Amino acid sequence: MTGNLAHLTLAFGLLGNVVSFMVFLAPIPTFYKVYKKKSTEGFQSAPYVVGLFSAMLWIYYALLKSNVMLLITINSVGCVIETLYICFFLFYAPKKARMESLKLIVLLIVVGFGLIVVLTQFFAHGVNRGVIVGWICLVFSLCVFVAPLGVVRQVIKTKSVEYMPILLSVALTVSAVMWFFYGLLLGDFNIAIPNVLGFIFGILQMILYFVYKNKKLSNYEAKISEMEEQKIPEYKNQKIMDVVKLDTLMHSDILPVDAKLNKNGCDHAGHVAVEPKAPSYMPNHTIEVAA
Repeated sequence: MTGNLAHLTLAFGLLGNVVSFMVFLAPIPTFYKVYKKKSTEGFQSAPYVVGLFSAMLWIYYALLKSNVMLLITINSVGCVIETLYICFFLFYAPKKARMESLKLIVLLIVVGFGLIVVLTQFFAHGVNRGVIVGWICLVFSLCVFVAPLGVVRQVIKTKSVEYMPILLSVALTVSAVMWFFYGLLLGDFNIAIPNVLGFIFGILQMILYFVYKNKKLSNYEAKISEMEEQKIPEYKNQKIMDVVKLDTLMHSDILPVDAKLNKNGCDHAGHVAVEPKAPSYMPNHTIEVAA
């Protein structure tokens, strides 16, 4: 590798480390909410367990290679951060969620990663060991990059970007670009190929964000307009009822008598209660109230 090419490879590797470190810190607001509410609510531990497994896998692959030290540095940091996230989750998770998380940890970290290490150490030798682990890393990384398709489908279905933070999408896209060129310059396609897919999905997410970012406000305005339209008929009905009551009162021939009458039509003071009637000459009027 020539001097300029080595410097360029180092630059992309360092930038990849920086951006990936920012991506690892992205869940901090989520765990701050968990800390404030003292509960994990509907959050899942799967993304952090998968992240830990991925970091461990790439460290194992890097240890089998001779020129990918920058993979070891960032994934070592990732292992520490993801482990802290998992411990934090287990501390605040309810019993059922805690047990499911422990099962996933045992299945993926202990059994899955353990089998990969044991099988490649005993049944693969020399260069073949690195090739096999590299293919495992490639396939698993492709699966991880395909996972956001669920979020993409939800955005298209709901026409809302509420569950797709733009900053994380940008960070993942930039990270994919950095690691793609790092792998390409090294001639390691196990690193480069998965990040092509990561870049494509990152661009897709950003396009969807700018397409649907104003839909949330439009939906809110539509709901307000609908609520106002529902109130207008109620207001009109109320005015009609008021007119009917007023008309009934003006045309009534019998007015209420508050005094309690005896058999002769007199009250206790001896006064005769007279029920006034509307004059016969009073014309009937119709009152119209403008809407």
